[in-house]
Amino acid sequence: MLEKFLPVPQSDFLCSDHPLLLLSGPPSSGKTSLVFQFAINSATASDGNVVFICNRRKLETKPPYLAQGIDPSSDVIHRIQMKYIDGEEGIKKYFAAFHMHDPAPVSVIIDDFADFFDQGNCQERYNNSRGRDLAMVRVLALCLNAIMYANEKGPCQLLLSDTHNGDSPRLLYIYKRWVSSIYTIKGDGFGSYLIRSGNNLGVAKSAKYSIALQYLVYEGIAEDEQQSDE
Repeated sequence: MLEKFLPVPQSDFLCSDHPLLLLSGPPSSGKTSLVFQFAINSATASDGNVVFICNRRKLETKPPYLAQGIDPSSDVIHRIQMKYIDGEEGIKKYFAAFHMHDPAPVSVIIDDFADFFDQGNCQERYNNSRGRDLAMVRVLALCLNAIMYANEKGPCQLLLSDTHNGDSPRLLYIYKRWVSSIYTIKGDGFGSYLIRSGNNLGVAKSAKYSIALQYLVYEGIAEDEQQSDE
């Protein structure tokens, strides 16, 4: 459901067969605002907590925009636990101990996932020109195992965000092996953006939104033209 990233009522938010999700879009398209809204929707639909993993400096430099009417001091916002890390080791440590969380969070979000993997450090560690790919694959495998374990006891999803400059996510050849549901963002040419599911073929729907006056604004659902398989 495309609206899970937007400030609209969520009737079946926790009913999903997709434990790992990816939201990828161009720079400055409001990805952090969308994944933070996902966190709000997830916390609203449950009594559980949500963990939002990100780089503190990046978040403080460019914080997410909230929808109008959301109270930053509300109980829902307080149930979103911010976890600040600087590199892939922080992600590995968190998910290696995931089984110790009782109960587990209903959702975990990792903002700008690929940016936690430094190309030079990964190449040096693995002594391989594709060290970054190897590091990402290992971390994704760890994440998937942790999330599947948590789902044995209750609903739990992992959402990743990433940035791309073309028409499809960078490192798609890695993501599509581990991520069960991929969503992409593109501009509509008039200042708004469209979220589409990369799993759909043919005529599909897009959720339309914009960032206006420092607010995340939902603009409705639009039908796309025929899509090609990414």
